[in-house]
Amino acid sequence: MSFPHAPSRRAMLAGSGALFAWAHMPRLAHAEGRDPRFLTIILRGALDGLATVAPAGDPDWIALRGDNALRFDSKIPPLKLDSFFALNPAMPNLHHMFQANEAIIVHACATPYRERSHFDGQDLLESGLPQPAPSDSGWLNRTLHGLASAGRVEAGERARALGIGPALPLVVRGPAPVLTWSPQNAPAASEDTARRLLDLYRHADLKLANVMEENAKLVAMEHTDDMRKAPGNQPRAYFADAAGTAAKFLAQPDGPRIGALALDGWDTHNNEGIAGGRLAQLLGSLDGALAAVKANMGPAWRETVVALVTEFGRTARINGTDGTDHGTATVALLAGGALKGGRVIADWPGLKPADLYEDRDLKPTTDLRAVLKGVLKDHLRVEDRALAETVFPGSKNIKPVAGLVG
Repeated sequence: MSFPHAPSRRAMLAGSGALFAWAHMPRLAHAEGRDPRFLTIILRGALDGLATVAPAGDPDWIALRGDNALRFDSKIPPLKLDSFFALNPAMPNLHHMFQANEAIIVHACATPYRERSHFDGQDLLESGLPQPAPSDSGWLNRTLHGLASAGRVEAGERARALGIGPALPLVVRGPAPVLTWSPQNAPAASEDTARRLLDLYRHADLKLANVMEENAKLVAMEHTDDMRKAPGNQPRAYFADAAGTAAKFLAQPDGPRIGALALDGWDTHNNEGIAGGRLAQLLGSLDGALAAVKANMGPAWRETVVALVTEFGRTARINGTDGTDHGTATVALLAGGALKGGRVIADWPGLKPADLYEDRDLKPTTDLRAVLKGVLKDHLRVEDRALAETVFPGSKNIKPVAGLVG
């Protein structure tokens, strides 16, 4: 099968850091007659979990967000998941997967991070460390390396995994061999990416930060109208291309079995637009990406898990510019035919002012590491000790969520 923009083997090997290799299949999976696939999608910028999966049955929800709260009787009604939770109407494909027991939503979920820096939050999300610290490896790469070191993987072409995007996500960097692929028409850096770079350089190189900031102001003044129409601000095609191509590689009989990619743009400080604006467009694009993954996986979908995770959530209340600011708890989305789906998993903390974290955020009640551990343990057969000491160091007391995978 030919892939759009797929490079030749020579080009892949010659590209600077281009293709990501993993995950030689665990022998145990072969012994069980299984051939599991796993794709991680990092949503960079901090996803508003309350707008993605609304607690429409919580009486305090309406009081908290007023006209911005998705309700069961909204003018544009959300997609009902159960008597309490409802999915954003921009995500009909995910809703269909949920109804087919192929999706699980974990709400009030967070990493151990409790501050609000994108850089630190993303590094901790992808490194798997218990607190922000310099790291040159990610939890997915260490998963691979641990399986290989234990002799629980098989070499060969079908054992490769894939990293998608113009830059290799930290989650797949590390001691295991890495191979990445990038769509030809990668989007321009988003506004939140530029803002995070400025934040970084304000701490590391103030003069450079000032130059970058002045240049950004000039570009904004000159190209405001053009930027609104630019392909980089229309993520639907890129999301579907990136995720769909990953699925094509993962679906091949001799292809990779693990992959990762990052999708930018979720920093919705202004004019968030829950049901009909910017966030709805992003969620619709993400929904299309999930549909592309399922379609391109073909029969392998039944042995696939896709994990969609983000560095932190957003404020429970809408701010003065009709957006949301950096928060804490959010949602983790799981999709795939290998799941025991059709469930929302939530130890719901409530939305009364006294229930909010620091009087502003959805309080975290589920550790994201427990969710990822559950998938890695039951789907890829990673051992408990490796999960606690190597994949997610210092997480011995964080037990894997059981029963996610069929």
